[in-house]
Amino acid sequence: MARCGTPSKQLLQSLRRLSISPAANNRHEIARAFCTTICKCEEAPADVAPKPSFRRNPDPQLVSSRRLERRLMKANNPPIGSRRRRVALQGTSGIPFEQLPYQCFQEARKILIADREEKLKQIETDRARIIRLRDSDPALSGGEARKRQRLKDLIDKLEHLKILADINDPLVKRRFEDGLGDMNKPIYRYLAERKWREARRLILMQRITQMKVIPDVLPSFEPSVDVKLAFVPPITFSKRGLEYGDLSKGIRSGDFIYIQPGDFVDSQMSENPCWLNVQSFQRGEKLVSVVVVDSDVPDLRKDGFDYRCHFLAANIPINPTQRTINLSNLSKSEQLLLPWLPPHAQKGSPYHRLSVFVLQQKDNVPIDLSVASRHVKSEGFILRSFVDRHLLKPIGVHLFRTKWDAGMAEVMRRAGLEGADMELRRVKVEPLPYKRRNPPSFR
Repeated sequence: MARCGTPSKQLLQSLRRLSISPAANNRHEIARAFCTTICKCEEAPADVAPKPSFRRNPDPQLVSSRRLERRLMKANNPPIGSRRRRVALQGTSGIPFEQLPYQCFQEARKILIADREEKLKQIETDRARIIRLRDSDPALSGGEARKRQRLKDLIDKLEHLKILADINDPLVKRRFEDGLGDMNKPIYRYLAERKWREARRLILMQRITQMKVIPDVLPSFEPSVDVKLAFVPPITFSKRGLEYGDLSKGIRSGDFIYIQPGDFVDSQMSENPCWLNVQSFQRGEKLVSVVVVDSDVPDLRKDGFDYRCHFLAANIPINPTQRTINLSNLSKSEQLLLPWLPPHAQKGSPYHRLSVFVLQQKDNVPIDLSVASRHVKSEGFILRSFVDRHLLKPIGVHLFRTKWDAGMAEVMRRAGLEGADMELRRVKVEPLPYKRRNPPSFR
């Protein structure tokens, strides 16, 4: 066993210095009393730029707070992906999605890659068959009609194979959920249409059926494009500066208010033309006409209701990537038939249904405005006649409602419309004699 010796004089002096030094209260200095190097906490601080606050500069890929999401939407920089995915990304190390270190995930990706290679070979084979069929003699295919039908079937099969080649790719699904999909590709058009038919289309059909847009305006209708409607909120001046108008209805996105089908719209907001977002799910460009019809115009002479056209334009091109239509920025000589008339409702009248229809022109042939304007008038406009006369096909619809509010009289005065000083009242109908109440008979 080793013998314990007396402490050295140098050790006693060091311990005594630590006990009486006021700077010895730091535990880092006590731990490094016998070291000659400088402690890290004693080094001069480096000039490191302060990291910006996440609340002041939220990341669209990581934000999960509803308040920060609304701030990004107002700044026209919407969050990317779902909130669940953004919360999950906050705790990850930033590994690329396709390099996740999960054996089962990587083995499944190998199977999907092999299946995609097989589909690509089938696509090349069908493309060669289409080229041969186009260059072949129609007599060998059973006639011109038979050749066109076979060619159409092969093209449809080719488009279906393009979808099957990418439908199971996790990277494709991730880009679509993040809103980064290229609508020029069939797979993203297919996913967007499927998502629309599962939710938004069902709500739209419910609204136009419950509110009797069908059959009041058109006898039947099956929408095939997604139509979104937005207004720019009115700007007012106050002591606090510029302020937006009533934002209680709709969904705010940047400088626009997106209206849900069937919502009431403030009269000052609908005074100016709206914006349409028409998402087509088929390849190629289409020429469409846009009609805004009020189907609840009171007619005092016949004690009923009539129709009024508030806007009519034709020859508007749309495609899967070019889908925004600004109704106030159309050509007056080539597209505009009837300019925007502010939706209005007299005091005492029931709410008015404003239906916005998107009509596809047959074979993308432009409509001659000089001829069409002879049969078009705002009052008493019948959409069925306009569709039949120009061989149009309804492909999209939206709906909003308006009623008398505090700003309606001023809107009608600025638009030069009459009736703001008149109130409609229901006529009291006297009951028939045999339906009148007889108090003596109650005893």
